[in-house]
Amino acid sequence: MNPYIDALRPKLSKADYQKLCAIKIPKVHEFIAKSADLCNAEHVFICSDSPEDKEYIRQQAIEHKEEQKLAVPGHTYHFDGFYDQGRDRKATKYLVPKRVFLTKALNQIDRQEGLAEVKSILRDSMTGRTMIARFLSLGPTDSVFTILGLQCTDSWYVAHSEDLLYRSGYQVFTKSGSDTNFLRVVHSAGKLTDRMVSAEHDKKCIYIDYMDNTIYSVNTQYAGNSIGFKKLAFRLAIRKANTEGWLAEHMMLMGVHGPGGRKTYFAGAFPSACGKTSTAMLPGETIVGDDIAYIREIDGVARAVNVEAGIFGIIKDVNPVDDTTIWDVLHKPGEIIFSNILVKDNKPYWLGMGDETPKDGVNFSGEWHEGKKDNTGKEVPLAHKNARYAVKLTALENCDPELENPNGVELRGIMYGGRDARAYVPVQQSFDWEHGIVSYGASLETETTFATIGKEGVPEINMMSIQDFISIPLGKNVRNNLDFGKKVENPPVVFGVNYFLKDVNGNYLNDPKDKQVWVKWMELRVHDEVDAIKTPTGYVPLYEDLRKLFKEVRGVDYTKEDYNKQFTIRVDENMAKIKRVRDFYKKNVTYTPEQVFWILNQQYERLLNAKEQFGDYIEPEKFLE
Repeated sequence: MNPYIDALRPKLSKADYQKLCAIKIPKVHEFIAKSADLCNAEHVFICSDSPEDKEYIRQQAIEHKEEQKLAVPGHTYHFDGFYDQGRDRKATKYLVPKRVFLTKALNQIDRQEGLAEVKSILRDSMTGRTMIARFLSLGPTDSVFTILGLQCTDSWYVAHSEDLLYRSGYQVFTKSGSDTNFLRVVHSAGKLTDRMVSAEHDKKCIYIDYMDNTIYSVNTQYAGNSIGFKKLAFRLAIRKANTEGWLAEHMMLMGVHGPGGRKTYFAGAFPSACGKTSTAMLPGETIVGDDIAYIREIDGVARAVNVEAGIFGIIKDVNPVDDTTIWDVLHKPGEIIFSNILVKDNKPYWLGMGDETPKDGVNFSGEWHEGKKDNTGKEVPLAHKNARYAVKLTALENCDPELENPNGVELRGIMYGGRDARAYVPVQQSFDWEHGIVSYGASLETETTFATIGKEGVPEINMMSIQDFISIPLGKNVRNNLDFGKKVENPPVVFGVNYFLKDVNGNYLNDPKDKQVWVKWMELRVHDEVDAIKTPTGYVPLYEDLRKLFKEVRGVDYTKEDYNKQFTIRVDENMAKIKRVRDFYKKNVTYTPEQVFWILNQQYERLLNAKEQFGDYIEPEKFLE
């Protein structure tokens, strides 16, 4: 007798009962039963990942009007609520036991208080609805990287999105032993409006119970808040990695082609809307992943996998000139979910798409027309700046063939990049692993963007682009990264990139297409095939090497004037940046390794010495004299 399956029996069809019984993990039965009881689900659907079950989910999403069809076969669209358009820092909290404190930089609440609050909101939230159980694999299946996950949700849109973004895990669960561990998510969209969006955004809760590896999410549909295995379970994976000695990182993975048919794998950490996906999708290169990577030492080598199997990408500014790969995918038949775009005549439109857009239509605000204002008098754009698309990676022509390699790919380079208008040059290489981790990773500074609810354009430290998701003391995370480099024989080469440097008039000094040149230069540096200039902040390219690459890669002439504008070392701006980073770690971070301050102080001294010798603004070739 199994009391949990017995309790579920009235809510299960015969087929669902058999599918659930095929899993021999008691904690699976317990979690599903307790979630269904708490939320008072009328039915429970067990998805076995069969084609029939997946098609049923797709059809239910349309029948329940959580998604609607577009003109192109396979394309659908979904709207989130007006106030539910991004990750919500305020509503996302860690449940922390009494007398435990993680760090000042993390949003936390007493565990017992938080559990009582979120469960009171979840109670009866699925009355009259079906609860869908999805079994997923984070990372390739049958791999040392594999982490299993189970999500219970009442949103057919969420369940459908998981088909596109993750690997099927039901068969893995059925083959796993009774003591198998897995991550858990229970989500309810809560009370819905007639537009099928969460009605009570003011009661949104996204709580993470790291003691029980469980995530609770309610009164939200935005995928970053509701699909538990995006950034929410990522927080739990970080804790697991911390315990086991590997790295869970907010990083894309890509293969960069070099001379002689060579392919070199890079990871890259960028805060949202800072160029991560567009870098991962550069034409002519291959994409392994665009968001989250697990990195392990295997036989003395750093190897990495994409946690996901799809892309939940920002669609703003995707256009046929700069983003040919994804543009083509978004316009041909295939399974894609668009969210929070404008729809007119069953066609999707978004900001910055490069085409003429309609003057009216339907968007996240309802019926829309040009000039429409919200209740604060602010004009509503035709689509949200954080509008998205969800698509399988295998739909892309440049999907890397190593995507499902259970051993991952050999990682040869890591890049860190944010929105830095004032200080860092477009691309530079660290002096060594420790210098790169501290000066480019731990010091990553960016401006807040539309991907997170709150004020935009505010400069902030975003350590390794992981700060929103960290679930251990920040200083411990820096230590883990520093220590990882000691485990591998040849640590990946660390680079800093910055696509958002501006001149004194506020004009960008990088063309969006320049990033492919920077990537090609990094690939050559990994293999020691070009020289570089040593500056106080790192190694920067020689003009002649970039001139050659610009001609080969972009077919354009690269002038010495452009080179000097982009790679001049701005001494005062860099010194001010170091001061901000030091202050951040002193005020907000516990367990900061002394190495962080030592490396930052060394860089400050190098800048100070350079200023005394060359002045405030130093053209790169001055360092060759």
